Amino acid sequence: MRATHIYWFGRLSLFLIFFWFGALKVFGVSPAEELVMHLYDKTLIELLAMPQFSILFGLFECSLGILWLIPSATKIAFWVFLGHMMTTFLPLFFLPEDAWNDLFCPTLIGQYIIKNLALIGLALFVFGFSTQRFLDGDTPV
Repeated sequence: MRATHIYWFGRLSLFLIFFWFGALKVFGVSPAEELVMHLYDKTLIELLAMPQFSILFGLFECSLGILWLIPSATKIAFWVFLGHMMTTFLPLFFLPEDAWNDLFCPTLIGQYIIKNLALIGLALFVFGFSTQRFLDGDTPV
């Protein structure tokens, strides 16, 4: 398998995850809705009504997914992604009752959040691969 195939699989995976999960938020059927609402209540409640926030947040995630499909937008996608990832870890600190059963024992929600480390690894791969020459001598994407 060529490195470019792995690279494009990574891009498609990031697109699919962000676009799909974002669309679920837009349509109000996301299983993460309760977690988002709890964090919203602790952080943004004074700034924007929850229904509008949920739709805008979903559209943001869909847009981020689309950015991962555009090689020339990789740098933007990566930095926006990192900002978003920082917010996804907030429940571990702001909502410990939702994220932890006990010390070092995450709830299912906590596991859902911690798995974002794998997404960060994938994004680092795609970003790094898109900014350097391929191992087999091809030009950068």
